[in-house]
Amino acid sequence: MASTYETFNLRTTPEKFYIEACDDGTVDVLAIDRVSTEMTLTVRRDIPASAETRPICGLMGTIRLVAGMYLIVITKKKKVGDLLGHAVWKALDFDIISYKKTILHLTDSQMQDNKTFLSMISNVLHTDGFYFATDYDLTHTLQRLANTSPEFQEMSLLERADQRFVWNGHLLREFIAQPELHKFVYPVVHGFIIMKSSFINGKMFEWTIISRRSCFRAGVRYYVRGIDSEGHAANYVETEQIVQHNSAKASFVQTRGSIPFYWSQRPNLKYKPKPQISKTVNHLDGFQRHFDSQIILYGRQVILNLINQKGSEKPLELSFDKMVTSLGNGMIKYIAFDFHKECSRMRWHRLQMLTDQVAEMQDEFGYFLVDADGKVLLNQEGTFRSNCMDCLDRTNVIQSMLARQSLQSQLQKMGVLHMGQQIEEQLDFEKMFKNAWADNADACAKQYAGTGALKTDFTRTGKRTQWGLVMDGWNSMIRYYKNNFSDGFRQDSIDLFLGNYAVDEADWTTQLRDPKDWKFLTLPIIMVVAFSMCIICLLMAGDTWTETLPYVLFWGMASVLTGGFILFNGRDFVDAPRLVQKEKLD
Repeated sequence: MASTYETFNLRTTPEKFYIEACDDGTVDVLAIDRVSTEMTLTVRRDIPASAETRPICGLMGTIRLVAGMYLIVITKKKKVGDLLGHAVWKALDFDIISYKKTILHLTDSQMQDNKTFLSMISNVLHTDGFYFATDYDLTHTLQRLANTSPEFQEMSLLERADQRFVWNGHLLREFIAQPELHKFVYPVVHGFIIMKSSFINGKMFEWTIISRRSCFRAGVRYYVRGIDSEGHAANYVETEQIVQHNSAKASFVQTRGSIPFYWSQRPNLKYKPKPQISKTVNHLDGFQRHFDSQIILYGRQVILNLINQKGSEKPLELSFDKMVTSLGNGMIKYIAFDFHKECSRMRWHRLQMLTDQVAEMQDEFGYFLVDADGKVLLNQEGTFRSNCMDCLDRTNVIQSMLARQSLQSQLQKMGVLHMGQQIEEQLDFEKMFKNAWADNADACAKQYAGTGALKTDFTRTGKRTQWGLVMDGWNSMIRYYKNNFSDGFRQDSIDLFLGNYAVDEADWTTQLRDPKDWKFLTLPIIMVVAFSMCIICLLMAGDTWTETLPYVLFWGMASVLTGGFILFNGRDFVDAPRLVQKEKLD
């Protein structure tokens, strides 16, 4: 495999950027013309002595904004661990550097828009969870990598990457066409990676979780649901659990993703907006595309649908069941499990009913296993595709339980666990296992919903706690605020970063300023004033209650009517995306 360079210096002159590879034995330099934007390969001696020098950890790529092209570099990284002998890094900090030396050629309006676009790019870059490796392909599972051709093995990391998980793919579009530059760039995945060394029975093994978020139909909680016309599901994540012991290795893969037909749930100030299933499209086409690709990639599919089977979620469950039946594909099995109903009143032990129900299928699917000599002993023949409404909280609880079942078998096969021993009895490892899966839940939740996951007290401790309920309430409040009042900006940021929206520097017309009408500015002020006056009247009533009652009723009624009007017109008051994307949201 063609690896990439590991260490770099950024050498800057008024005319060019020079990305200098600092690995031993190389003199290669990537030169980027700041005027023509042309990228060429040169050597170290061509760098002017006057160039300013700073070390960088790598290149994310380039992007065009109102002021022209920008170079995005990784300035700080942290080692996560070693996977099969290859270092895996987490990108911690970035810099966005303009090709232009000044932006005085812009109007005041353009400068403001350019500043907003820069803050959008920064918003995505500082959403925790970007990972990379310079000599290993993080975008593929162990099983996919083991079933490749010699030609594939010779490709650069950029050419061979699974495009579903390359979050800087749009930023690297200029590099892809120039193979000689591929050694300067690498795919960056978004999600969560944790690596731990553990001992059981005096035997050491390496244990890893890799969650890869798809960059297709990516976005935030309420603005991206369902699937697109290509069958890509919202909040799609491939999670791989890897074990290494004495050169033997095993992996178990699961997926999660939004309910795969056309539906939406746009925020409208209500705590739980009602899901809407589209009535104008052929759901089965996109549904079939989604599962055709899943079967090609992973084999047989067992759908674990964890949503409520009553209330506003019930139509989604009924439609999902109906579509699986209509498809009539023997490779797909559908299992509905009403998580909230079954586990209500702290009856979390009832989750065992679901794991018992799928135990035989999990045994049939197996996992990927390679012995110490590199011989493939087992292949995973299918995956569990779990979902709830957000594919976060309920989904992660179930995935962690299935992962434990698989790990139990893997460690026994590798000789780490003795026959009859249970993972739950290995207290140190069990604690680490639970915390790692809870951290995975938090990472995926922050990236999609804006807060840590709910129900992680169960994942961390194996039981539901009163404090966990309090923390779930707090996180739910924060989610409510972000989903209604800041997620439009976050959605625009993701669309800009991934290339779903492109800035045309030559023909720029602003979409960023969305003037609000009088309702947006006036009614919240009236409601707050009316509510405040009602409280003041109540506090000052004293012995003159009969005199102040009309005032209390007047101001109270004014605040209730105003609040009701705001709630009725909720969509006018939320922060909605403003950029026109390549595919318009429902």
